[in-house]
Amino acid sequence: MNIEIASTPLDVRAFAQAAGARSAQELLPKYERLMQEASAPAADLTVNWNAQGELRPVAGGEAEIWLHIQADTCLPMTCQRCLTPVDVPLAVDRSFRFVADEDTAAALDDESEEDILALDPAFDLAILVEDELLMEIPLVPRHEVCPVEVTLEVVDPAFEAALSEKPHPFAALAKLRGEGAD
Repeated sequence: MNIEIASTPLDVRAFAQAAGARSAQELLPKYERLMQEASAPAADLTVNWNAQGELRPVAGGEAEIWLHIQADTCLPMTCQRCLTPVDVPLAVDRSFRFVADEDTAAALDDESEEDILALDPAFDLAILVEDELLMEIPLVPRHEVCPVEVTLEVVDPAFEAALSEKPHPFAALAKLRGEGAD
């Protein structure tokens, strides 16, 4: 059974019990922290996401509460190689297991490869979506192939000439020791 639950904040337990589904296409400016990462105006860009709740049975125990989210957007940034604009696609496809409280989540997080969160009556799905998209931002945004030629080294002929004319700092010592006197 797939039931649409449209409450905010989201009751994750009820959402999972009802096998709830949510999806949205929202303007990027709603996500303030993502907008801070944009290097150009992005008022017309969107964040697309959907969420599915489910209960997964556990042998000999209470069913586990799971939330699966998928989200994507495109963020205008500056290429760190050529310093021109680059649109960076961000995509998330992740599942989270929910447990009763923060202490349980902390204890299980160390020994589990799953993403574990504590049940929170004020859980905000939009914040989780934004957090996950923020973690997908590359440390160094760049084009696969830059649209302009990139100079990867700087050579100044005047600097090179001055460097070759400058005497070696230990040349005077070598003369004192009688070395290199030709």
